[in-house]
Amino acid sequence: MIAHHFTVDVEEYFQVSAFESRIAREAWGRLESRAARGVDVLLDLLARHHARATFFVLGWLAERHPTIVKSIAAAGHEIGSHGWDHRRVTEQTPAEFRESVRDTRQLLENLAGTPVSGFRAPSFSIVPGREWALDVLIEEGYGYDSSLFPVRRTGYGYPGGGRDPYWVDRPAGRLLEIPPAVLGRWGMAIPAGGGAYFRVLPYLLTRTALRDCERRGVPGTFYIHPWELDPDQPRIAAPLVTRLRHYTGLGRMPDRLARLLREFRFTAARDTVAALTAAGCRSC
Repeated sequence: MIAHHFTVDVEEYFQVSAFESRIAREAWGRLESRAARGVDVLLDLLARHHARATFFVLGWLAERHPTIVKSIAAAGHEIGSHGWDHRRVTEQTPAEFRESVRDTRQLLENLAGTPVSGFRAPSFSIVPGREWALDVLIEEGYGYDSSLFPVRRTGYGYPGGGRDPYWVDRPAGRLLEIPPAVLGRWGMAIPAGGGAYFRVLPYLLTRTALRDCERRGVPGTFYIHPWELDPDQPRIAAPLVTRLRHYTGLGRMPDRLARLLREFRFTAARDTVAALTAAGCRSC
């Protein structure tokens, strides 16, 4: 039975990219932290269904709430890097990005007591033209990336990227890419890996995408955020479309996730990385 990847982008409700124009980074420290609530719900769900996961954690959050990182690691899950302060790669210079991934990795390793080898860019923002970020990750000691979302969307996406885990050869070396799950239909790649697509759209979308992965004999990658398990989070004034995308379906997430965890087997991304590296594969 294929073990898919259950991944979590650990960030606060006020740090999502859609709220950037509404909440300045300088104000983050004055807002109520609620990330631990969602993380605790996820840890309980995963434990009850005997599943392991990868938690991509922001350095900013880990520095202020180290117990979140320690609780995740103590539960046997993988810790990965989500960068320092949720700045998209498209908004950083190579030097700024290097500092972000280096500082975050060092902090997370110190807190978790385990190596950190995986990275996911905020808002999947390694897009065409920003492949230099993969070189920086390789040079900084990362072994895999999970940022190249093979879809065409405003603000993010890597059209034409692989749907399944694959090796990327770069001037700096090799890196394993683990893209979020998509459903291939009618010549299109339909986002199906989690987040709002899981909350708002029919459950069948994600279920079908993961079953397709199983038919191909490869793991699919699902992702979620702690704030998606927190229906009581403070409401932020924002345009209607943004509010609908952010708040729709929060109340039904525990039941949907429980169903997903019953129907599929999940593990951490590091398990696939270790297996492919040991086998010396160039593609999955």
